[in-house]
Amino acid sequence: MNLVEHFRRLFAQRPQPADEQEVERLRAEFAARYRCFRDLLCANQRALEALAELEQAQEGSAPPSMAFVRGRATAMAVNVFRMIQNLEALAPDRYPGLSPSFQAVQAAVQGPLGPAPAPSEGPLVLPLTQAALGGEALAGPKMALLGRVAAELGLAVPPGLVITTRAYALVVEHNGLAEEIARLLQIADLERMDSLLATCSQVQGLFMRAHIPPELDQAVEEGLDALDDGGHQPLRLALRSSAQGEDAPGASFAGQFTSELNVDPSRWGEAYRGVIASLFSPPAVSYRRHMGLRDEDAAMAVGCLAMVPARAGGVAYSADPLNPDQPGVLVSSCWGLPKAVVDGSWDCDQFRVTPGPPARLAQATVAAKPRQYVCDPVEGVLPSLVGPELRDEPSLSKAQALEVAEAARRLQEHFGGPQDVEWALDQEGGLVILQCRPLPVGDRPGRRALVKGAEQHLLLRGGTTASPGAAAGQVRWVQTGGDAVAFGEGEVLAVEQPLPRWAPLLGRAAALVAVKGGEAGHLASVAREFGVPALLGVGPAGRELAQGREVTVDAGGRAVYAGRLPLADRPAAEPRLPDTPVRRALAQVVAQAAPLNLLDPEDPGFTPEACRTLHDLTRFCHQKAVEEMFSQAGREHFPLHAARQLYYHAPMQWWIIDLEDGLRHPLAEKYVRIEDILCAPFHAFWEGLLEIPWQGPPPMDAKGMASVMFQATMNPALNTGVKSSLAERNYFLITKQFMNLQSRVGFHFSSLEAMVTPNAPENLVSFCFRGGAADEGRRRARLTFLEEFLAGLGMAVSLKGDALLARSEELEAPRCLGLVKSLGYLTMHTRQLDMIMASPQRVEYYRAKIAADLAALRPPAGA
Repeated sequence: MNLVEHFRRLFAQRPQPADEQEVERLRAEFAARYRCFRDLLCANQRALEALAELEQAQEGSAPPSMAFVRGRATAMAVNVFRMIQNLEALAPDRYPGLSPSFQAVQAAVQGPLGPAPAPSEGPLVLPLTQAALGGEALAGPKMALLGRVAAELGLAVPPGLVITTRAYALVVEHNGLAEEIARLLQIADLERMDSLLATCSQVQGLFMRAHIPPELDQAVEEGLDALDDGGHQPLRLALRSSAQGEDAPGASFAGQFTSELNVDPSRWGEAYRGVIASLFSPPAVSYRRHMGLRDEDAAMAVGCLAMVPARAGGVAYSADPLNPDQPGVLVSSCWGLPKAVVDGSWDCDQFRVTPGPPARLAQATVAAKPRQYVCDPVEGVLPSLVGPELRDEPSLSKAQALEVAEAARRLQEHFGGPQDVEWALDQEGGLVILQCRPLPVGDRPGRRALVKGAEQHLLLRGGTTASPGAAAGQVRWVQTGGDAVAFGEGEVLAVEQPLPRWAPLLGRAAALVAVKGGEAGHLASVAREFGVPALLGVGPAGRELAQGREVTVDAGGRAVYAGRLPLADRPAAEPRLPDTPVRRALAQVVAQAAPLNLLDPEDPGFTPEACRTLHDLTRFCHQKAVEEMFSQAGREHFPLHAARQLYYHAPMQWWIIDLEDGLRHPLAEKYVRIEDILCAPFHAFWEGLLEIPWQGPPPMDAKGMASVMFQATMNPALNTGVKSSLAERNYFLITKQFMNLQSRVGFHFSSLEAMVTPNAPENLVSFCFRGGAADEGRRRARLTFLEEFLAGLGMAVSLKGDALLARSEELEAPRCLGLVKSLGYLTMHTRQLDMIMASPQRVEYYRAKIAADLAALRPPAGA
């Protein structure tokens, strides 16, 4: 067979007999595979979007909710599952390891999102000495830690018992409260203050009317009997909250729950109901919403401790929360119960003890303290006047301040971080630790003045920086619940006393100014956690701030200015929620979902069993789906008889198979006209194929011609006597946005797949090139030659034996179409170049020509 005859037979047409049923079956089969492929790509996109949202939430300062984290994690898992289903539909039973890997990863992702463990078993009451053994799940973190303070450090704590979270669950179950609470919260608009107050009042009413189950009543009574030593002092109780999640780093719930002090043991049930009802106080519900915690996960243990009728009390910070670089312990102290310090009721004494050895009282600021809180002789606490001989005296001696500081230092050392310690001195001067919890510290930006050169606008200066930073807004005085309802977004919260009950307003406040109070108060702690600038204890001058006046509060500079002033050198905004339970859950979810461990599809370890994250699973499914589409298209039967020939004057046959919506009209005629094709990738390819006319085969030398003739007779793939419809026709499988082309141009084979949509992450261009009529060395040289241009177009290229594979993903549609057009050009203009690969001069000629042609291609008409 001579070369002319070979070429004639190579391009001969061999129409196949039509079998309409078979045609329809094959086309339907391929269309179904195509839909699986599209659905897989869509699911891939949805999964990666969900992952991106999780990662964005992790990096941002906005407070994510647990519902958001759970929703995005679920969305990602659902779409990964869709990908697996579609891949299994494309390649049944080929990847059996996918489902087990998915189940393992899914379990790891869901772990951090699981509901709080329901205390379905365990004691109803624990002695405080066993609270640590009971663990936080039963005793709550506050009481569990207090138990450790006594057991592990030997520091004095009040004797007492813990009414566990198991007891709380029993009360809820016994009174059927769960469903009603859920209903009330569900129908409420908790963003509105009036709705928040009304709903919380209803829920708290449910608890206050609840019955104490008999077994709980008996257990508590027995515990109280054991607690009462029968001494001459009647036992009085302090009932303190120990809610799940309370006192966590970054989410202290400081002051958000009720403590009932100086309670007669016979009234423990009423006080207990009041404490557990405070789980749904407006501050607590608002705080949970701000922190992204679920109300339905809330549960509370209650510490039932012997009341300490304190001679003096207060709070000790084992480190400066605003300036950790300055070592020392900060002690705030007052006469009587520490309530005045934590509520910010009145001015208190301030001590700074620097570390030793020996520790030294470096600073003492003694305030006038005309009032104190004391235990009422009957029940409860009440304010009373301080005797004139003590009003201006320090509430702690130097030795006592050092003792308190030493206890705080030991607690910090023992628990491995700064601590916020509430303490009291009993009537004999003995130190008792009432509470201990982690103290958030950090080099907070804005702890220095942010307003410069504005003395002419100064309204007041002084007070204590409780939370650094600066912000501007209109002054809104809040003294009653009605004032709180009227408080608007971005206003400056002005209060006489920084009571914890104003905490729900901090989520909307630009800044906080209080006439009284200091940095050790509960509202100060919440302001720091929320990142709201807070200036407390400004004194009577603060009352002169007019309602509605626009001011700038420079908490770091301890000043308030008239008007909205520019903030020079303002530091970047500090994340408002540096560490919360939701953020920790988010971090764990992202750690299980985001890492990509499968990188190289050619690596032997690129297997379903190696998928350790949801991202790995998306990568694997996406890669294998593309391969399955190609491999199937390349070796299986296309529905060839459903094809119609392209009506166009061209030297080769081009046939169209419409998979879905690629044509303007249904295929009825033998031919398809260009103008009836809606597929954008097809038009881009076609433009590239024809825009620059092919100049014909390159001139061959004698060796090149001999190589072609030898290969033409020896290579079965070039022998047109082999029946292969793909060897005779070039088929486009199209939809409006998708094109798959199997072509033979000259002696080389290529396949091109392109998905071009308005959504860049869905877009894909994949190109495979193989074959040729020359010897192996020249074919290989042509692949290397072609690799150079494809890499220059930005495609990822690899050579595998006699084949070149190139791929680009997630390009914007115009770039995608431009790339397809360039591939159209290369498909036509690299034909038979293998024949000249032994000639460096000719290779250089074509290298320069092709480079110039590619640069000269016009943008695709549809781009």
